[in-house]
Amino acid sequence: MALENIFFQVIIIIFSVMVHEISHGYMAERLGDPTARMAGRLTLNPLKHLDPFGSVILPFFLALYAPFIFGWAKPVPYNPYNLKDPQRGGALIAAAGPLSNLIIALFFGVLIRLGEAGTLPIDSNLLNLFDYIVLLNIVLGVFNLVPIPPLDGSKVITFFFSHRIRISWEAFWARIGRIVAENLFIALIILFLFLFFVLDIIFAVIGPIIILLFELFVGHGPSF
Repeated sequence: MALENIFFQVIIIIFSVMVHEISHGYMAERLGDPTARMAGRLTLNPLKHLDPFGSVILPFFLALYAPFIFGWAKPVPYNPYNLKDPQRGGALIAAAGPLSNLIIALFFGVLIRLGEAGTLPIDSNLLNLFDYIVLLNIVLGVFNLVPIPPLDGSKVITFFFSHRIRISWEAFWARIGRIVAENLFIALIILFLFLFFVLDIIFAVIGPIIILLFELFVGHGPSF
C-alpha cells in the first residue's frame, strides 16, 4: 500500500474516532451530564482526544499489515448519576458514537453518488479517497456495536435485557475485568498472541454487514 494512502487512512481514523468520542459527550450533555464539557472533551482539538496507541500506532500498523484498519480515542467521561434514567441514558450515549460514524459514512456516500452521476464536479481520485472514508467509518460504527466490553455495543445491548439478565451480564464482565487487572502481563501476552485470530472471527461475522452498508451508501462495492 502506498505511503500516502496509509497516511490518509490514519488521518481518517484520527478524525473519525475524535468525532465518535465527541458524540458520546454531546449526547451525555443533552441528557443532563456536563462531565465531558467540564473535562474539556467537547472540542475539535485532536490533542484532547488522541490515544497514542489506539489513534496512531495501531491504525498505522494495521494499514501496513492487515486488510482492515480501526482504532480508538481516549474515552469521553460521563457520570451516570447525572442522568434521569441511567440505563436508557447510558445506552443512548453509547450508541451516539457508532451512529456518528455511520452518519459520516452516509454523508460521503451521498457525495460519491453525486460525483459519479456528474451532479457534483468531484475528481475521480478524490472519489476514491471518499471510498476510504465511507468504509473506515462503517467499520468503526459496526465494530463498536459488537456487544463485547469495552465496545459501545456492550452498553447498548443491556438496554434490551431484563433486570436479572443485565445484572448477571454486568457481573460476568466485571469478573473478567478483575481477572485481567490481576493478571495484566499475562493478559497482554494472550491479547498479543490471539489479537488477529479474534479479529478475524469478529470480522468474519460483521464483514457482510459492512459490505452491505457500503453498497447501500455508495451504490457499489469498494473500489480497492
